Amino acid sequence: MQTCRIPHSDLEVSRIAYGCMHLSRAWDDEDITTAEISAATGAINTAVELGITLFDHADIYARGKSERLFGEVLQRTPGLRDRIVLQSKCGIRFAGNPSANSPGRYDFSREHLLRSVEGSLRRLNTGHLDLLLLHRPDPLAEPAEVAAAFDELQRSGKVRHFGISNHSASQISLLRKYVDQPLVANQIELSLLHHYPISEGVLFNRLDGIHADTAGTLDYCREHGILVQAWAPLASGKFSAPLAGMDEPMRSAAALVQEMARENNVSAEAVLTAWLLRHPADIQPIVGTTDPARLTAVCAADELRLTREEWYALLTAMRGQSVP
Repeated sequence: MQTCRIPHSDLEVSRIAYGCMHLSRAWDDEDITTAEISAATGAINTAVELGITLFDHADIYARGKSERLFGEVLQRTPGLRDRIVLQSKCGIRFAGNPSANSPGRYDFSREHLLRSVEGSLRRLNTGHLDLLLLHRPDPLAEPAEVAAAFDELQRSGKVRHFGISNHSASQISLLRKYVDQPLVANQIELSLLHHYPISEGVLFNRLDGIHADTAGTLDYCREHGILVQAWAPLASGKFSAPLAGMDEPMRSAAALVQEMARENNVSAEAVLTAWLLRHPADIQPIVGTTDPARLTAVCAADELRLTREEWYALLTAMRGQSVP
């Protein structure tokens, strides 16, 4: 698989990454099972064989079970940790913690960030994270407090590089004024279905369809050398579903995706992934399927380069109108 350098770092990574949220689908406090370990081992080994080197986690995924499963695989696979890049996210807290009436919330306090990293390291059976991302913006965040946490985590060797997730251009700009470390990645929802971070530039003279929270984010990241990672790049399989019953413009877009897949002898998911890879921002899709066959099919996108006409045809079909 082709690779890319994460800006402001020494990390060379696969241009398609593996998302580990669904390694466990049991969001409860039960222990991980032998069957889960076996399935996780198969998915991770397939990803490595395909050339994927960046693995994306979050402390909340399956209430920590997904990190624990990955840690089990690392422990049972000597040498694997040295061949991969580990990334995790933190900052989301569940309701009911620490007290029964505590609401679900975001928490970028120094104490919570430090505690979250310790938990991820313990579950992952590793001494350090290559990247730590702040999961979702915390309206009560004190940027100076975040900066203090970053300094301590880097000084201790527990985190090498830092980034954000689901942050807008203005939110990134504010944080960058306080932290000494470069913010090297921003993970956002981005797919042909959720195309707004890309299409806002195309829709410059229209108000409909523009999501204010994404306005300028992609260009800001490109300008400041921040890798854009795309979560949910396959739109939960919506483009692979039967066309009957779909509403327009989804039906037209899915039909075109499936037609391009047949013409190129690849899966619909590979076409969707190739649509993101075709963008000059060097977007890194985070693919989270646990099915080895489906993951293999997705990674065919690494060798599929859409033409400019094909790329715009897909965007136009999904928008349901031509570009201005």
